[in-house]
Amino acid sequence: MSITIKNISIDSIRNAIKEQNNDYLLEVINEFYAADIAEVMDELNLEEAKYFYTLLEKEEAAEVLMELEDDVRERFLASFSTQEIAHEFIDNLESDDAADLISELPDNMQGEVLAHIEDRQQAQDIADLLIYPPNSAGGLMAKELVKVHASWHVVTCIREMRRQAEEVENVYSVYVVDDEERLVGLLSLEKLLIASPRDKIEKLFNPDVISVKATQKAEEVAQIMNKYDLVVLPVIDQIGRLIGRITIDDVMDFVKEEADRDYQLMSGITQDIESTDKIWEITQGRLFWLIIALFGGIIGSRVIANYEEQISINPEMAFFMPLIAAMGGNVGVQSSALVVQGLANHTLTGGIIPRLLKELSVGVINGIVCSAILLAYSFFFAPSLALGLTVSVALMTVILFASIFGTFVPLMLDKFKIDPALATGPFITTSNDIIGLFIYFMIGRLMYGLF
Repeated sequence: MSITIKNISIDSIRNAIKEQNNDYLLEVINEFYAADIAEVMDELNLEEAKYFYTLLEKEEAAEVLMELEDDVRERFLASFSTQEIAHEFIDNLESDDAADLISELPDNMQGEVLAHIEDRQQAQDIADLLIYPPNSAGGLMAKELVKVHASWHVVTCIREMRRQAEEVENVYSVYVVDDEERLVGLLSLEKLLIASPRDKIEKLFNPDVISVKATQKAEEVAQIMNKYDLVVLPVIDQIGRLIGRITIDDVMDFVKEEADRDYQLMSGITQDIESTDKIWEITQGRLFWLIIALFGGIIGSRVIANYEEQISINPEMAFFMPLIAAMGGNVGVQSSALVVQGLANHTLTGGIIPRLLKELSVGVINGIVCSAILLAYSFFFAPSLALGLTVSVALMTVILFASIFGTFVPLMLDKFKIDPALATGPFITTSNDIIGLFIYFMIGRLMYGLF
């Protein structure tokens, strides 16, 4: 079955490429946005993608390149020389996208590409951005912006803004700096339009401006932009000089990548992989936690083996083993997921002890309700009421423990600067399976013989 995008099949595009039917391909390109074209190229082989790509206008081609899947873009760029990458791609990208693109290249190619860039200021801007870690404000920012000096007159300001705007795709804000390039405020276009040409900018700008330092974490940038509903955020250096800006689309890309990474960690996947990756890469990303879960299962089987005599005397206890293990794992995952979410969006307040006490209270309520339901079931269907009471008490205990354990582990990981997302998924479920079964048999040994 052929894949279709906007009611146009990939097979029809392949046939047009094979027949070099450029008129049809240009019609397709005119119908599609950059993201749609990237989706088409993701489905084509390398030679087909290159042919299709050559039909694009330079500005659109640059936008499409950044929309490609990472692995597709990597294979696509590998088919070009460093000179072609510099002239065909980098020259048409904004500095932040160009830096991202170059950072994906092998180390030996990065310097060569920069050397081939004819605009030396652009090359310097990209080189400056490559210094910053990708998860920092500097790693997200672009150098292109519109800035004016507070000492300028309005007429000079307008002339300079026209010149600078030619290099900026979208003008969100006009920044005001002093004579030492330090950020001092924002300039309203409304005030600029109604001002006299002889007025100075220092009388017009708004000094109330939110900014971030280039060394701040990308997570902090995302939180600030979300809190104050910003679409663009200026970036300054350690002494307050304006060096770039971060737009909302770059922050959203970062947030999506972080969400994908946390989701994979919570699912027991230790590295960034996708379904389109090679078999060995996918295996490497998934195998570690599967081995951990395997050893957890072995330990769980040893716990059961240690209580073999008790099971042989009271075989009906085996009926509820899956229930105890499953409930412990589910409660633990719920608790840890809420903590990880709170840590991620910085809504988690208070110390560890108050948080544990709150989760303990929730566990008590959940435990009472679930245990009561189980006891009611046992009254009608269990082999004996004694077994029902034993299982209900065990379930209550397991839920309380899983609630505390699921809350404590991610808080401790975060305290020691380890990604708390590791505490969810296979780790919590495996741990609670083992401990839940141990608690179940211990309570069974203590209680069941008393009835």
